Amino acid sequence: MVARKKNTARDGDADRLAEYRSKRDPHRTPEPVPGDGPVPQGDDDTFVVQEHHARSLHWDLRLERGGVLVSWAVPKGIPADPDTNHLAVHTEDHPLEYATFHGEIPRGEYGAGTMTIWDRGTYETEKWSDREVKVVLHGTRVSGRYVLFRTRGENWMIHRMDPPADPDAEALPESLRPMRAADRARLPRDQDAYGFEFAWGGRRLLAYVEGGRTRFTDGQGRAVGGPAGLGGPLGRAVGARPVLLDGELASLDGRETYLIFDVLHLDGRPLLDEPYERRRRALDDLGLNGPRWQTAPWFPGDGDAVLAAAREQGLPGVLAKRLDAPYEPGEQNDAWRRIPAR
Repeated sequence: MVARKKNTARDGDADRLAEYRSKRDPHRTPEPVPGDGPVPQGDDDTFVVQEHHARSLHWDLRLERGGVLVSWAVPKGIPADPDTNHLAVHTEDHPLEYATFHGEIPRGEYGAGTMTIWDRGTYETEKWSDREVKVVLHGTRVSGRYVLFRTRGENWMIHRMDPPADPDAEALPESLRPMRAADRARLPRDQDAYGFEFAWGGRRLLAYVEGGRTRFTDGQGRAVGGPAGLGGPLGRAVGARPVLLDGELASLDGRETYLIFDVLHLDGRPLLDEPYERRRRALDDLGLNGPRWQTAPWFPGDGDAVLAAAREQGLPGVLAKRLDAPYEPGEQNDAWRRIPAR
């Protein structure tokens, strides 16, 4: 059993949920808050991972042990590769009923924000001490042998002991120079072979999102700081999925907005060689629309209407992108064409 100064293992009449109850008002939060008394006894084989959109996005790993859920907050999620260890902060024990909890914890309450169940299943214990916990998880999204080991105070690390969950997965690139459009005076004649987008006249920005965190590079592939209020919320919206987005920061209805028009890497798979049409449909499926970011619209085969709309809205022009074109980092060619509105 994990020993903690504030919430020790049950010895005699020790109440393992006292700290949990002290942080929650049962009249204000929808979370389960059991009354005083003996804790229920299970089979010590249930685990749950909850995605917690609190002040900062994190994932809560909870393992049933001795009638409670022993819990760790994992800021970057459960690692899928043994080469990467993630911080896991040991928190107070939770009641067994929490394994099925999902919902909105009200503002002003401890842990305020949205809680969803990211994965759950059963586990086997290989070792359990106050400094090291080895388990085998059997879930839908996460399975395999993991060890949690204490480093300092309540800080632990979580390490995957098995080979990578997806041996073919590739990490996001450190940086990428974006593909550029060639300037042309007229729309292409074979419009059915192209998808058309608005040219927004903004600043090019690539967003690398992983573990709910976001970093940015500019039009030259150089690391830059993201606009205030964009990186964190965008990372929380994407969640655990690693993704590389291409877009531009432009003024939309008087508000600086990140307009996303391409996805270059998703779930461990580079998409550079995929045709533009397939990448755009993958981007649409992500549903990335928020207060400071939007998936930019695109219109297959309808360049004249898009150009007319750009003129009406006072936009600089349109982009024509071949539906079958791959993404060529740093290149400029006729696969992408920029046509001025006037």
